[in-house]
Amino acid sequence: MKSWFVTAIAALVLIAAQHASLVAAGRGPRVIIVGAGMSGISAGKRLWDAGVRDLLILEATGRVGGRMHKHNFGGLNVEIGANWVEGLNGDKVNPIWPMVNASLKLRNFYSDFDGVVGNVYKESGGLYDEEFVQKRMDRGDEVEELGGKLAAEMDPSGRDDISILAMQRLFNHQPNGPATPVDMVLDYFRYDYEFAEPPRVTSLQGTEPTATFADFGDDANFVADQRGFETLIYHIAGQYLRSDKSGNIVDPRVKLNKVVREISYDQRGVVVTTEDNSAYSADYVIVSASIGVLQSDLIQFKPQLPAWKILAIYRFDMFPDRDVPDATDIYVPRWWSNRFFKGSYSNWPVGVNRYEYDQLRAPVGGRVYFTGEHTSEHYNGYVHGAYLAGIDSADILMNKVLNNVEFKVRPKYDEEQKAEAK
Repeated sequence: MKSWFVTAIAALVLIAAQHASLVAAGRGPRVIIVGAGMSGISAGKRLWDAGVRDLLILEATGRVGGRMHKHNFGGLNVEIGANWVEGLNGDKVNPIWPMVNASLKLRNFYSDFDGVVGNVYKESGGLYDEEFVQKRMDRGDEVEELGGKLAAEMDPSGRDDISILAMQRLFNHQPNGPATPVDMVLDYFRYDYEFAEPPRVTSLQGTEPTATFADFGDDANFVADQRGFETLIYHIAGQYLRSDKSGNIVDPRVKLNKVVREISYDQRGVVVTTEDNSAYSADYVIVSASIGVLQSDLIQFKPQLPAWKILAIYRFDMFPDRDVPDATDIYVPRWWSNRFFKGSYSNWPVGVNRYEYDQLRAPVGGRVYFTGEHTSEHYNGYVHGAYLAGIDSADILMNKVLNNVEFKVRPKYDEEQKAEAK
């Protein structure tokens, strides 16, 4: 244990020295970050801390914040994107919680989801008996626990993965999955509401147990502050980007309304071209566009991304938010139809394994790096997932710059690992 500790300290000292030398020599890499959402801003902060000073952030919209976005409605600011800090009061501390609750003191409230059993309405009107609903909830809890145990027994490669619905059928949670009105409501609350897609397409192994709650605790707090949840991003950005007294980012290294349409890359570096025909050169680019945008034709890569990367991008799903009826007296954010987002957040579909996840976040051509909540293996779809993904992507880039260490995609199956060891 002592030798491990000494080695770890030595490694930290070495990295710190390398980072300091980058700053002193003024020879840090030039890096462009596409997108000023949580993961892009987080990646920039990590690079800044590592000594990278030649940064440029290109944001397609007229604001910083990405899918953390407040909207003035009825004289009040309401959130139309991220709204919760999920995963609280566990053994580990959710990395964004100290900033939200202590540093910024954003107004937030505990969300008591246990009350759902007393709020299930009959189609004909009136409430279902709470005791009856509780029994169905308990059965759902039992099946979910069995599913978690089954997932833990599966090969870590993901090759044995099944859908949540298949698991429900396996444990006889009604022959074809939840079918009664009450069970369907509770099932929607348990899975569709959390993962934004139905159990039939959601990975058991990728979501059970949900790492956010297993690691950080089962609680969730709702952020309801007139400053907006996006204040968190401004707080992080303000630690390395110039801001005015009101907290607005005024740093020339952040360029708003710059819609990236093309990323050209070769061994010499990258050229990023925007819709207004501006071109920006750098040594590396970190693309924090959502998985939905990557699946669209908004950004063209030259040369085209390799087949393995394209396949990995299309393996993941993005909650589209398409089935909300036309608004009459409410405001409905249309993330799906916004070409700069193309959806709300990603979901881990059945059949995607660690190999394909690694391919999703793997760099291309040694110059193009990727980040975003969809690249977070354990916390995709969550604010803290986007925050940590930005840090991870910056670390991957800096490991290449400082140590010439390439990111390695894990083997698809254990047999490949054994073959490599021979």
